[in-house]
Amino acid sequence: MRRSISALAIVAALAGGAVITAVPAQASGHTVTCDTGKMRQDIANLKRKAAQLRNLGEREAANRTLAQADALQRRLNQCIAADENASKPWGR
Repeated sequence: MRRSISALAIVAALAGGAVITAVPAQASGHTVTCDTGKMRQDIANLKRKAAQLRNLGEREAANRTLAQADALQRRLNQCIAADENASKPWGR
């Protein structure tokens, strides 16, 4: 009896913790917006900077800058995919 009560308490605590951590993201009502134009401009600037660094012989710095551009490109692709896959209101 004691084991079942403690096991039940642990399961309830874990389930409650999962619900509590998931609720603020949904209940906050914040929407994430992506400024695709600015993101594309930032990607181009980072690639341009990486090319300049590579021409100056700074290969490691150029690789880090290209990695930043690639990460920003992946985030942009995620934003575009999220917009395309978002549920649309009726009639559109």
